[in-house]
Amino acid sequence: MMINAKNSDYERIVEFYKYVIDHTENMSRYGRWIYGKHPTDEMIKKYVDDGYMYYETDEGKITVAVAVTPFQGEDYHPIEWGIDAKDDEVMVIHLLCVNPDKQNCGLAKRAISNIIEAARHDGKKAVRLDALSCNIPAHKLYESLGFQKCGTQNWFASNTGWIDFYLYEYIL
Repeated sequence: MMINAKNSDYERIVEFYKYVIDHTENMSRYGRWIYGKHPTDEMIKKYVDDGYMYYETDEGKITVAVAVTPFQGEDYHPIEWGIDAKDDEVMVIHLLCVNPDKQNCGLAKRAISNIIEAARHDGKKAVRLDALSCNIPAHKLYESLGFQKCGTQNWFASNTGWIDFYLYEYIL
């Protein structure tokens, strides 16, 4: 079950992201996360403070963490989505990560399925997300769950420079 992170969880979540980045095979090839550039302390703190960070545990250890916003930003406007929706009519998934010791056990699928159900319960029209164009494992995951690739955007990220992102949508 996903737990909504509290301020008291902040340090633990930061350490989890650092662990995942340092111990995930092929992180530099697919996800390209570099702690301090993406994600940053400030980014995680804002998600926690705003009530958008969630996590799961197993035997007291975090196994999955994800930020979920109940809206999309303007950077999603240029995409030709499968359904017209106002910014507050979608949920957007950010920073999904799984403990490398628990990868390929269905935890990411379960987390995304829970997000889809929460979005449906909240009356949203869609769940959206973006992923680096080079993150093949993520593309396979999202597509296996029924997400459709709706477009590509070339965005600047401090950990990669200018790079293409694929934008995905799951219509509810």
